[in-house]
Amino acid sequence: MALKKSEIEHYKQELLKLKAQLTNNINDSKEEVKELDESKGYSQPQADEGTDDFGKTITMEVSNKECIILKQIDRALKKIEEGTYGICEITDKEIPKARLDALPYATMTVQAQEDKEKGLI
Repeated sequence: MALKKSEIEHYKQELLKLKAQLTNNINDSKEEVKELDESKGYSQPQADEGTDDFGKTITMEVSNKECIILKQIDRALKKIEEGTYGICEITDKEIPKARLDALPYATMTVQAQEDKEKGLI
């Protein structure tokens, strides 16, 4: 059964809220990395420098994952505009509401996502 307009609007609001949160997180992470770079000095012990580098790496990795999710959110918002939200990009089947509730930026059914990750499609 196709999604109702009110349901699509609900998902759109959720996506916009998630997008704002992730954008803030990414900006905070960039600022944190910048501060770590600026705080490095000659008087800093090597052990502290290694810890800072590790923290920077973790922050950048989290930020990269958030950027990927941000792209998925943008894709889902585009699908709302196109009138194809809730339809799998691979199979053209409806994405179950339970999946959209868990991941409003999902653009594939679980099966299609698994097949894609396994390289089957």
